[in-house]
Amino acid sequence: MRSQTLLTAATPRHPFRARIAPAPKVKTAHPDDSDLKLFALSFTAFFVCIYTLIF
Repeated sequence: MRSQTLLTAATPRHPFRARIAPAPKVKTAHPDDSDLKLFALSFTAFFVCIYTLIF
């Protein structure tokens, strides 16, 4: 027969874990246009390199 005890994610299962403070929540970065800036910088650097090799 199965045990009726259910462990939730919030309850520490080991006595050592029960004494440790819970981990702080990680703040997520706000979405911004950093991907667009990286693309523009990479494209410009590639263009300058190719342009200097051709001329």
